[in-house]
Amino acid sequence: MNAAPKSTNEALTSDLKKLESRAFQFAGWATDVLKDYHAVMPKLDEGVAGPLRALHAWVFVPTTLWPFNILDVLGDCLLTLKKRKKLNRSHHLLLEFLPDPPGMEACTAVAEHEHNVQRGSYEDLIKTSAKFEQAQLGINANPELQSQWARLKGDFDVGQFADHKGVIRRTMGAERNMRPRFSVDMGKPADVFQAAFDAFCQRWNLYGMQHDEPLLLKFAVNVTPYGTMILIPSYWSFDPKRDIRWDAIANLHRTRVPGRQGSVLAEGKAQRLGQAQVLRRLDEEAKRLKLKGEEKHLFLCAGLGWVSETSPKRLTRLRSLLK
Repeated sequence: MNAAPKSTNEALTSDLKKLESRAFQFAGWATDVLKDYHAVMPKLDEGVAGPLRALHAWVFVPTTLWPFNILDVLGDCLLTLKKRKKLNRSHHLLLEFLPDPPGMEACTAVAEHEHNVQRGSYEDLIKTSAKFEQAQLGINANPELQSQWARLKGDFDVGQFADHKGVIRRTMGAERNMRPRFSVDMGKPADVFQAAFDAFCQRWNLYGMQHDEPLLLKFAVNVTPYGTMILIPSYWSFDPKRDIRWDAIANLHRTRVPGRQGSVLAEGKAQRLGQAQVLRRLDEEAKRLKLKGEEKHLFLCAGLGWVSETSPKRLTRLRSLLK
């Protein structure tokens, strides 16, 4: 007997419980969209509800792995449907292209990693913190750094650029150094401050400032929707054998790898695909000759150069490669 469907409140409570342990207070900013989702879903026919369930499933994937802001898109879909309108072409495009959510192993590992990222803690991925600590001692009491910071504070109201924790961040880098924003409008004080602050951070190897405390850049490993990025600070005298816990980084990355890989495996797969194409032609020829049962099996094995005792299951597995 199937369990009775949950009420809207029960479903919402269940969702939020799954998210309560996530980093970045994620449950808090997902609540409103999830509340709308569970209120709207019972009123929808399956043709509309199905794609929205796929978006809902992505809500439980760590945001680190999101290709775009899932809550924004889900919220817009729900708002459109509440206005008694149909989802538009843009909605359907995103829903169609969005892949299946990553598996449980990847989600669990990345969700745990997000807590370390939130704290700026990567100690479980490196073998020594001595290089960071040495560099930090060098900047904490550096009079030139403090003088430059005082000048920035004198020319700008730096508080307006800080977050709720008092942190001002430099402009983030990205893959292949493709920066989200690179231009500087010298007529805009905010642009001038950010450019000056970025130069200040590069000069002193900083991630940013928190109140008057310099935040030295750390060795970092970050998972992205597309891969795993390793940042080695420019001040760090890198020793790949003594500095990094490669096994921990490999385990974090490997949770998303679909299976075993390598040149030997690739060659083996190519060979099997070639055999599968031969089998397809042999199947067509056997059908033309009206061969069945044992006679067909012997014909196929002979055509593939296999012994007649080969299990029919091997032929079935070979056919599946071309599906």
